[in-house]
Amino acid sequence: MTASPIILGPAVLGPPVFLAPMAGITDLPFRRAVARHGAGLVVSEMVASTEMVTPRPSTRAAVRAKAMVEENGVPVSVQIAGREPGAMAETARIVAAMGAGIIDINMGCPARKVTGGLSGAALMREPDRALSLIEAVVAAVPDLPVTLKMRLGWDEDCLNAPDLARRARDAGVRMIAVHGRTRAQFYTGRADWAAIRAVREAVPDLPLVANGDVIDAATAGRAAALSGADAVMVGRGAQGAPWRLAQIAHALHGAPAPCVPRGAALAEAVAAHHDDILRHYGRDLGLRVARKHLGWYADAAGLGAPDTARKALMAAPSAQAAQAAIRAVFADAPGERAAA
Repeated sequence: MTASPIILGPAVLGPPVFLAPMAGITDLPFRRAVARHGAGLVVSEMVASTEMVTPRPSTRAAVRAKAMVEENGVPVSVQIAGREPGAMAETARIVAAMGAGIIDINMGCPARKVTGGLSGAALMREPDRALSLIEAVVAAVPDLPVTLKMRLGWDEDCLNAPDLARRARDAGVRMIAVHGRTRAQFYTGRADWAAIRAVREAVPDLPLVANGDVIDAATAGRAAALSGADAVMVGRGAQGAPWRLAQIAHALHGAPAPCVPRGAALAEAVAAHHDDILRHYGRDLGLRVARKHLGWYADAAGLGAPDTARKALMAAPSAQAAQAAIRAVFADAPGERAAA
């Protein structure tokens, strides 16, 4: 079934299958890889507002790298996080000037280093402060749509997502994404997609995105049906398979089928992503950052790689050695079958 596009001001989102923000993963090279195959929206890593506005140039530069935006035909949202309205507003203006098409506010991150600073999901325990951040960001970027990503609540005794969604809508938020877990759950158990429906009922006039445990077309379909959401977000399901969003969009919404690489084509795709990572981060840091992606590609391709081959893949001391290992490991891999 072809879905109507979600329109957020000047941003027209494509198929309703979006890339979820993931710290340390949805950097510019990974977003490029996903965008090449097709996605309705890609979202950056979380950008800490206090670090973006710090007077220390080295810290600012590192955070700006997370927010880098590239025009590639796929709408790009930059996710920002923080606790102080002034810093959040200034960060929104900075990333807007960098080319972000959408500003997303993080109120769902469960990490202790984030909630310990009273940001992320911790804001769900302080809805008045959460509202002050939303109002500041909306006022700071009047020409851009502002969206919100949150959880069901802090814990089972604080399931306040519907109320926060209503207040966010009234403050100017244009779309809401909900991860079907509480902060107390972190990533344990299973996402409760049916519980997201309470948010659907609270804000029937806003686009709603269901997130959590969406890894393929089957889970995406169930998440959308149970939650009543207009779109789904894919996180870990895209690790090692940047074409996964396009597979889901094809299966559920009739979008063009992606070309899922196999054999030599898979080796070339992985090598291209690896090269992009090294260009983005530099050689030494890039080689370290790339290792997790190489492992995910191997897992997604179903490679029970021999220990020696996997070791060569992960411990390559140079770009040339890494490229050789990539071709040795992936050239004969059958690759995954396209999602049904």
